[in-house]
Amino acid sequence: MLADLTAGAVEDAEIRESARPLEVVERIALAQPPARDAVAALAPSDRVRIIAEVKRASPSRGDLAEIPDPAHQARLYEEGGASAISVLTEGRRFKGTLADLEAVHAAVSLPVLRKDFIATPYQVLEARAAGADLVLLIVAALEQRDLVELHALTRELGMTALVETHSADEIERATDIGAELIGVNARNLSTFELDRDLFGSLAERIPSSAIKIAESAVLAPADVAHYRAAGADVVLVGEALVTRDPVSTLHAFLEAGS
Repeated sequence: MLADLTAGAVEDAEIRESARPLEVVERIALAQPPARDAVAALAPSDRVRIIAEVKRASPSRGDLAEIPDPAHQARLYEEGGASAISVLTEGRRFKGTLADLEAVHAAVSLPVLRKDFIATPYQVLEARAAGADLVLLIVAALEQRDLVELHALTRELGMTALVETHSADEIERATDIGAELIGVNARNLSTFELDRDLFGSLAERIPSSAIKIAESAVLAPADVAHYRAAGADVVLVGEALVTRDPVSTLHAFLEAGS
């Protein structure tokens, strides 16, 4: 599944590149205002921080919410107390677009994450060109040399990488590149099965210099409390916020993680 999603995302990026060449996107990216400081926004606090996700669909759950106005959704997230916003831009299975990211970034003052299956420099550049402050780099989808290259480019552009892991070996690879944000995704991207305890089993392996982020398997305040007790500085939440009232749900989640 992960290989198919990544290959599809790269193929779609190549189609976009044929219409808007790399040098054009690079020029636009370099002309953007400085990226918002995601490390400061997500820094450890006496209360859990939440990355709230704009997510229409997923391969495991199908359609979740139409979200005709991503900017409005993002403003509700900001009102509810989110510290950053994640925007799914993958189009085939998640029904997202870079236009969603542009609209969200223009609507809020929070750092915005491009969540996609990024494997090429072009995808990193178009993320910055669209206003992204962070990009997702999935260790399992990348050879180490590519992870090093994409992480370095992300930094050169002033953005921050959320480096996603699923195992001790992947955490070691993320640590080796100096990742400042290390996420542990409870969803196995090969099988799409969930293991809410995976974060807790790996949290101690994340260096103290990195911000610890728990991803997926968050449907109730108890899930946030579970991750917080296991050492999470940040929890990324998607489905629960697009299928319910986002402001009251965020308030409940933040209270559970205090």
